[in-house]
Amino acid sequence: MSRNFLVIDPEDGIAVLKGLASSIRIKMLKLLHVEGPMNGNDIAARLGLPQSTVSTNLQILESAGLIRTETQKARKGNQKICHSTFDEVLVMFKEDIKPRSNVIEVAMPLGLYTSCEVSAPCGLCSVDGIIGLLDVPDTFLDPGRMKTGLIWFTRGFVEYQFPNNAKLAQNTIEVMEFSMELSSEVPGTSADWPSDITLSVNGTEIGTWMSTGDYGDKRGVYTPNWWKLKGSQYGKLKSWRVTTDGTYVDGMKISPVSLVDLDLANHRSIRLRIAVKEDALHPGGINIFGRGFGNYDQDIILRLQTAR
Repeated sequence: MSRNFLVIDPEDGIAVLKGLASSIRIKMLKLLHVEGPMNGNDIAARLGLPQSTVSTNLQILESAGLIRTETQKARKGNQKICHSTFDEVLVMFKEDIKPRSNVIEVAMPLGLYTSCEVSAPCGLCSVDGIIGLLDVPDTFLDPGRMKTGLIWFTRGFVEYQFPNNAKLAQNTIEVMEFSMELSSEVPGTSADWPSDITLSVNGTEIGTWMSTGDYGDKRGVYTPNWWKLKGSQYGKLKSWRVTTDGTYVDGMKISPVSLVDLDLANHRSIRLRIAVKEDALHPGGINIFGRGFGNYDQDIILRLQTAR
């Protein structure tokens, strides 16, 4: 069974350290780690805490990225389900962190897509402002897109071409991982707005993950102040891993498509397509958050774990 690790430098991980600096929050994290996903009411009942105390501390944990939440239907309205994000948290100074020699990482800025086909509502913006015209698909060809920090569209796709550095180094790929911050897209925001987001690699669909909503209850940690509060603020950081036995999202198997099916050794590049398909069961659009937006200040990350 795979385990999720978080390595932080104390100078850069103040929010995480704050999240851990409470006996109540530690108990909540342990409960979620041992018992699995739970809602706030169940956590309060199990720990004998007031609902208000649990709610406040869950917000701190979520802001720190130590838990993730998803809205699900309940008998009366909706309920927020809390998931533990990491199995272990390691605190290390940068000087002590040495990259593993068998992991190749490439960060792809949002605006460097090589192909696109989108439908309105859609748009692009940088940390400084809107790029081109809102709800005009041709804006996605604007040269200013190179500064993009947030992409949104209703249906269609954007495609990125990563170099296959493992092939260049003549190494065998054992695990391929894509990491990105995603949400659904609705005019305004709605925590209950499902959308099926499909990833493809070199023309082969590796699987579909359903985003549960478009989040605007609070400003994203990195979202600039000029961006309207009624707009999409942040997403969920999702990890897509393709292994020798299938494709996983956050450790849950979603597809039988494996590295064997992708035959990456015979491709000089790795083309990643992020799409909301026309025939999607839940065609709820997509937001892709990059540097300067959302809760995670990162580009789209490709990691290749190799045999050596």
